Amino acid sequence: IYNKNKLTVCSKLCFAIGGAPYEVVGSAIGFFLQIYLLDVAQITPFHASLVVFVGRAWDAATEPAVGYFISRSKWTKIGRLMPWMIGSTPFAVLSYLLLWYVPPLKTWKFLWYLVFYCLFQTLLTCFHVPYSALTMFISTDQSERDSATAYRTTVEVFGTMTGAAVQGQIVAHGHASNHCFLRNTSSDSSVNFTDRLEFLLSSDLLQKDSYMIAAGVIGGLYILCTIVLFFGVKERDAKSIPFFKGMKLVMRHGPYVKLTTTFLFTSLALQLVQGNFALFCTYAVDLRHHFQNIVLTILVSAVVTIPFWQWFLQRFGKKTAVYCGISWIIPFLILMVTIPNNLTVAYVVAISSGLSVASYFLLLWSMLPDVVDDFRLQNPHSKGMEPIFCSFYVFFTKFAAGVSLGFSTLSLDFAGYETGACSQPPSVAFTLKLLVGAAPTGLIFIGLLIFRFYPITEKDRMRNKLALKELR
Repeated sequence: IYNKNKLTVCSKLCFAIGGAPYEVVGSAIGFFLQIYLLDVAQITPFHASLVVFVGRAWDAATEPAVGYFISRSKWTKIGRLMPWMIGSTPFAVLSYLLLWYVPPLKTWKFLWYLVFYCLFQTLLTCFHVPYSALTMFISTDQSERDSATAYRTTVEVFGTMTGAAVQGQIVAHGHASNHCFLRNTSSDSSVNFTDRLEFLLSSDLLQKDSYMIAAGVIGGLYILCTIVLFFGVKERDAKSIPFFKGMKLVMRHGPYVKLTTTFLFTSLALQLVQGNFALFCTYAVDLRHHFQNIVLTILVSAVVTIPFWQWFLQRFGKKTAVYCGISWIIPFLILMVTIPNNLTVAYVVAISSGLSVASYFLLLWSMLPDVVDDFRLQNPHSKGMEPIFCSFYVFFTKFAAGVSLGFSTLSLDFAGYETGACSQPPSVAFTLKLLVGAAPTGLIFIGLLIFRFYPITEKDRMRNKLALKELR
């Protein structure tokens, strides 16, 4: 399926499928980990914030380290990057399963989740960093790389939708049902204590098992996608400059710094919405039974509107697409917070928000090659820099996720969140509205303000493309 620099549709599709595991597990963790730790594992909000923040901080710190070790790896029969992806997969799946297991521990339970969360994120990094860098090693033809990236973006959005759908459809219905049952029947003489206790035990066990089943399904998808990547993509050898020398050059490149900072703030905004959306629907707007369907609607809308944004950025340019796409979600977030408990409004918001999610996915990676091209023209003797660009790009995205989830969980602790309770005090509902509405809006405004100083226009992009073509 691989012939010199020309990539077949099959090879591009196999390459794209390799990007699905990261998005599948990221979607499941992003939407469900926080509510799982609080309501199923039943650790305190403070400990949950420690797990999420420390785990993400550890993950972000290991990103450059993994990039360094990869840059020093030697060529093998299956490539330089492929051994990292193949070798890390079984251990990543095992640690992912243990992350969704409730251990029989009475004290220090949060350490279990902290250890396996950090371990899983490290192993996932060992997969995702070489995969992100693999783009430059599948072909020397830039147009072929761009085409493979377009395939990858589409499959990754499908991966995000798959992770949320699998996790949501299996586990979302049972949240807090056992506690609500006991509270509602505590004064009902027709339901004796034994019946209530049996329901509690069976419901609690079913809820824990459902998370393990979902983890097993997602783990199986992870392994399957890795196998497809291994047999469907051939890696080409390429030379690169030393890691630390390349890192200094990358961090001095103004367009890269501005683009990365822009997406740091927009990632913070979207991660705040994603991480708190389950709790928001459950405790702030009383849509707990519709949460998984609302999330699925958002992601389906994102998949459907990707071709629209592809046309839009070609017609009006990438900078205009960023302004329109990212800011589109703001009025709808405000609408959902100000008009709660309305299912129709929720689905209107979901469909509209999908447009912003699609633009974020598409533009996040489609603009990075433009920065790399600009860097190549300014540093013509620096080759093999793509792993470093990708490594720190992912680093800042993961850092945003850690900060947003850790901050939001800690905020819920200060608001008086009661672990495992059927209902929460008004202060928790108010805090969730701030975390889903006001905070993301402010972060998006900051990100777009920084983006005003991003220097690569459409004219610059086309000029760079022509100059690189002549240089080759």
